[in-house]
Amino acid sequence: MGRASKREEIAEAAFRQFHARGFSATGINDITKAAGVPKGSFYNHFSSKEESALEALSRYADTLRFDMLTSPDLPPLERLRAHFEYLSRDTVDNGFVRGCLVGNFGAEVADHNEEIRTAAKRGFDGWADRLSRLLAEAQEAGDLDGSLGTVATALFILSAWEGTLIAARVDKSMAPFDAFFQTVFDRILR
Repeated sequence: MGRASKREEIAEAAFRQFHARGFSATGINDITKAAGVPKGSFYNHFSSKEESALEALSRYADTLRFDMLTSPDLPPLERLRAHFEYLSRDTVDNGFVRGCLVGNFGAEVADHNEEIRTAAKRGFDGWADRLSRLLAEAQEAGDLDGSLGTVATALFILSAWEGTLIAARVDKSMAPFDAFFQTVFDRILR
């Protein structure tokens, strides 16, 4: 009987390490130590650190609670706000140290690795598309000005969110989140 695969443990450890430390500061030794496996086990499942980073990006999408955006229990703009409130609480609960993995990789690795840049772009595009559809739904419900361009507004909100995360991590406070919610929900989307 062969040994059990350690791929799941390694992939999960890589995700946690990349999210907490970033791409450059995370080495394969950090990943295997966090997974509790020998270094050679890493290469049984991933050909490179970059390949494990692509897997981490895939796993990250599952943590963003996109299901909140499509729940029929709340009006569209309330779902949108609940989504970002969840993400801000997650950042605060984790001591302002993690931010958005897609944004982190976009800033840190995208200029040096086309595969990771493409994966980060795909992540942002998918997220912005979800936001745009939700804004269109709010327009159809009469809750949002119909002249507001949903695609551009979704991209703006996502870009503002990424900047908010950076500012919150630097400031170690809720002030950037408060400014985001006030500007986006009390001004732009009211």
